[in-house]
Amino acid sequence: MQIILLEKVVNLGNLGDVVRVKDGYARNFLIPQRKARRATESNIAEFAAKRAELEKIAAERLVAAQAVGAKLAGFALEVPAKAGVDGRLFGSVTNFDIAEALGKKGFVVEKAQIRMPEGPLKTVGEHTVSVALHTDVVVEITIAVVGDAA
Repeated sequence: MQIILLEKVVNLGNLGDVVRVKDGYARNFLIPQRKARRATESNIAEFAAKRAELEKIAAERLVAAQAVGAKLAGFALEVPAKAGVDGRLFGSVTNFDIAEALGKKGFVVEKAQIRMPEGPLKTVGEHTVSVALHTDVVVEITIAVVGDAA
């Protein structure tokens, strides 16, 4: 299916690109998330009329993400968790826990924006985690998991 991208999508294209993707990806993700529209002649004409407005909105989102990224860069977050004497956690620290802790510190971050390359944190200590605030703004933060002796 051919679609017009309404915003930048990683590994697919930029705003205004007409790309071919699998039908399911377009119907189940891109179109419902309002990241794309079908590439019909009427939609292409409508997009051309709204292109300047969409580019302005995309630029504003990028500036807002860069501002939050500047505050968040190098941020150290302490997350308490129950741990045994050997330093292993009873359970794990997930992206949801990190997003919730960042929310308490005043940062509005969704759990889907937190990238944990090695999966959930299962040991006490410092770990580095990426926060993708925008497709062009990815910030590294340090998570210090502090164990409560159980």
